[in-house]
Amino acid sequence: MLPLSLYIHFPWCIKKCPYCDFNSHAVKSVIPETEYVNKLLEDLAKDIERYAISRPISSIFMGGGTPSLFSPDAINQLLRGIEKQLVLTDDIEITLEANPGSFESNKFIEFRAVGINRLSIGVQSFNDALLANLGRVHSGSEAIKAAEIAQLAGFTNVNLDLMYAVPGATLNTSTDDIMMALSLAPTHLSFYQMTLEPNTYFYRFPPPLPADDLVYVIQKHCQSLLAEHQYQQYEISAYSLIDRQCRHNVNYWQFGDYLGIGAGAHGKLSQGLPHNIVRTVKPKSPAHYLATDFKTADASVIAQADVPLEFVMNHLRLRHGFSLSAYQAATGLTVESLMPALSACVHENLLVKQANRYYCSDKGWDFLDNILEKFMP
Repeated sequence: MLPLSLYIHFPWCIKKCPYCDFNSHAVKSVIPETEYVNKLLEDLAKDIERYAISRPISSIFMGGGTPSLFSPDAINQLLRGIEKQLVLTDDIEITLEANPGSFESNKFIEFRAVGINRLSIGVQSFNDALLANLGRVHSGSEAIKAAEIAQLAGFTNVNLDLMYAVPGATLNTSTDDIMMALSLAPTHLSFYQMTLEPNTYFYRFPPPLPADDLVYVIQKHCQSLLAEHQYQQYEISAYSLIDRQCRHNVNYWQFGDYLGIGAGAHGKLSQGLPHNIVRTVKPKSPAHYLATDFKTADASVIAQADVPLEFVMNHLRLRHGFSLSAYQAATGLTVESLMPALSACVHENLLVKQANRYYCSDKGWDFLDNILEKFMP
């Protein structure tokens, strides 16, 4: 059976960042913690019943929004409720996204005590001027302190999020960010380019961004620094020390299954291959989510003709690509369903074939969209 993960969405933030297109809402009063946790557990119970879930959960990811705005007591109540409904693997990875502000970082010890074993801290930059340009509410010194507090709290698995090509960024500021992050010795780094996403303030009122040529130089230079310090790029924007990849996200990219609960959460469940691979989505508005009874499901079956593209689109984000046996196991389709697109990509040096495994060449890594176009039905 395919691995099964659980994603939990927390839709509230202290403020909405101008570049953010995630389902997040600025807190206007008190977060309804107890009501929301109870609703999450109700949501989970309905999914377990509706989709006859019996597989163990190998990872839990609490994202947002800002999950660390919730109290450790609320997170404890949620985890204990999940344990009553699902079997968790002995080595389960449980990630909580957190911001570096003192309000959140002061809770890290308690988060560790209730069962969180991986933190993902949204640093974005250590440069105060760049943080101001991004509309962040923390300072560079708070980001440094948060990473240090996480280690003192006993977290041995910590991710730091960094952005490049942000308004006002230069090669020097990006290099400084990488070197500061390396000095804090996280096990994992997310290093990704800021893009102007629809439905964001920056999309409506675009800030001046670094030129494309400079962005490329920044990307390559910082990637080389990460490689020199033993951080392996295993995904387009993810770098880790050996055996410290984010297991939860790797499951996504390997076309694994995951339950999604919470306002706006998405899920993907293989009910039958290849004809019944289901995508689920929950009500996006926090108010609407809290009011729903989950008697009906917002779900859709992936058209069989779209399955090859969906599989490839995920797997080729990973450096090691995919094997033909993994494709057959995850989709229930024959190898022939990938042809002739697969052969064309190898012929054009976009993909490399090694035994029965396919992965992006350096050229293909830079032009992934060109690869995916070939797999469109």
